[in-house]
Amino acid sequence: MRKILLPSLIIIAASLLVIRIFYLQIIDDSFKLKSENNAIKIKYDYPERGYIYDRYGKLLVANQASYDIMVIPREIKNIDTLEFCELLNVTKEDFIKKIEKAKVYSPRLPSVFLAQLNKSEFAAFQEKMRKFEGFYFQKRSLRDYEVDYGANIFGGITQVNEKLVASNPYYNSGDLIGTQGVEESYEVTLRGIKGVKYIQKDKYNREIGSYKDGKYDTVAVQGEDINLTIDAELQKYGEQLMINKRGGIVALEPKTGEILALVTAPSYDPGILVGRQRSKNYTLLYHDSIAKPLYDRGLLAEYPPGSPFKILTGLIGLQEGVINENTTFFCHHGFSYGRGRFMKCHNHPPAQQLHNGIYNSCNTYFAQAYMLTINKYNNPAYAVDVWSNHVKSFGLGQYMGYDLPTGKRGNIPTSKTYKKIYPNGGWRSTTIVSNSIGQGEVLMTPIQLANMMATIANQGHYFTPHIIKKIEGEKIDPKFEVKHETTIDKKYFPPIISGLFDVYNKGTASRLRVEGIDICGKTGTAENFAKINGKRTQLKDHSIFVAFAPKDNPKIAIAVMIENGGFGATIAGPIASLMIEKYLRKKITRNDLEIRILNTSLKDQYAKLGGMSEASLIETTPRDSVMRAKMIKPKEIKTTKVDTTQKKQ
Repeated sequence: MRKILLPSLIIIAASLLVIRIFYLQIIDDSFKLKSENNAIKIKYDYPERGYIYDRYGKLLVANQASYDIMVIPREIKNIDTLEFCELLNVTKEDFIKKIEKAKVYSPRLPSVFLAQLNKSEFAAFQEKMRKFEGFYFQKRSLRDYEVDYGANIFGGITQVNEKLVASNPYYNSGDLIGTQGVEESYEVTLRGIKGVKYIQKDKYNREIGSYKDGKYDTVAVQGEDINLTIDAELQKYGEQLMINKRGGIVALEPKTGEILALVTAPSYDPGILVGRQRSKNYTLLYHDSIAKPLYDRGLLAEYPPGSPFKILTGLIGLQEGVINENTTFFCHHGFSYGRGRFMKCHNHPPAQQLHNGIYNSCNTYFAQAYMLTINKYNNPAYAVDVWSNHVKSFGLGQYMGYDLPTGKRGNIPTSKTYKKIYPNGGWRSTTIVSNSIGQGEVLMTPIQLANMMATIANQGHYFTPHIIKKIEGEKIDPKFEVKHETTIDKKYFPPIISGLFDVYNKGTASRLRVEGIDICGKTGTAENFAKINGKRTQLKDHSIFVAFAPKDNPKIAIAVMIENGGFGATIAGPIASLMIEKYLRKKITRNDLEIRILNTSLKDQYAKLGGMSEASLIETTPRDSVMRAKMIKPKEIKTTKVDTTQKKQ
């Protein structure tokens, strides 16, 4: 038995191997298609990307025809290089460099020689293409922007890099992929599925027809169209209001979390990043050390929220039972909270309760409420964590989970923060009281501020902000329909909302009212410090405003942040009022505000730091972090003088 076991195993193994080889070589020849087979040429049919519409069906992004000149290096034979270069307007040096790069990728497989020719550029080459063996064209579609705004929302498309080609089998050298914005977030949906055709060649390298009568060919599937939550006209209007300013505007629909507008300034025309000039223009934008126009301030810029944060301080004080609506604090242009420490306040009547504390934006009231919250517990570390958990329940201090590929967490301090800053202990409520008025270690992005106001409008819950409204033939992510509840009882929101309503009626925004629209809002001014030539210097404050409207059944919540804009009611407030009216009425009646804002330029403010190098201007914050924000004119790509602004301590 043992004598025949080994020969039997060998015979069985050999038989299986022969059968497998026969199957692969005679019956199943699909592996031929995956090798660099000289007798088979692969042609790809690239589908159109899905169209992009706004919430009302307005077309924002379509497609236009484009042509890539492809090359297979080993098939290049006896071509007139000079004529070739003249037709495509490339130098001989560039020609050699591109061919060498193609050889490195593969001498047998096609790669892009020259990308994104338009119809007129391609026409001259097409007439003489037969003279240039080894070259052929590949038709593609590029983006055709129907609007000149919303660049930060759309993102763009660019060629895949070698690393992605190696890791993702779908993409080949020269393929296009979405980058930034919704083009990146919804790449798989928008790109569609490319078709493949296998062409049989004879021994003279001539095409003789489809391989196996097209058995393995596939048809291209066009990308799905998508509708964004964006109101195109509101987005356009927001970008107009931000001309010659720097900052961000984010507007949300409270009952759904849909993003109505996402404005960053300065911005640029998305059309400049299409076609053969894309690389040149992108390089100019990328290397602009002043404006950073590719930097989305609505999602990435972390600012101290200033007085709008008092809303949360009041809510937490109510929830923790340390104040009620009738609790009174006396403010004499501020209050002393320690030896040599005095927190300044505005000029208003001395006796402040919750209601007028809100519409007068009393620092004393909310600082006292915050200190009572911390002092409620014997252990300040435990107390800060209680406070922090309340704040974080509004979606702050964390990535919010929205469907855009970029963002920042902001910062909501915890006991760990202060144990790190004060390793020997000794800190207490008076040490960190600046948190109460949105300063200290608190940092928020504009979208977090907008979400905070949407949560107030909803009286205690929010939906994850998102920019997708509808995908043709698909359902949007169900996580955007999940209601997130805060740790604050609903009964505490009405008195806060009442105070926010009177901000417009008799408070700090009384001059910003829009007749017939009940707006609830809050002004904010955040101090702005920088270290200049080794000296801590105070720069002009950031202007902040948050609001929602109408008071009953709110339809829009908004946050406006203007860097170096001064008081909240000066620039950010008027912009918020105008955006609210534009969305709710589709027209503007406060023409006085509109004219003033459109004629307001902060270029001189930004130019004051123009002669300083980045190395000499470093922000001083408790976390020793650095964030620089720069500006150029909207829709402009040329570089300008160095200009840097910091977020506040």
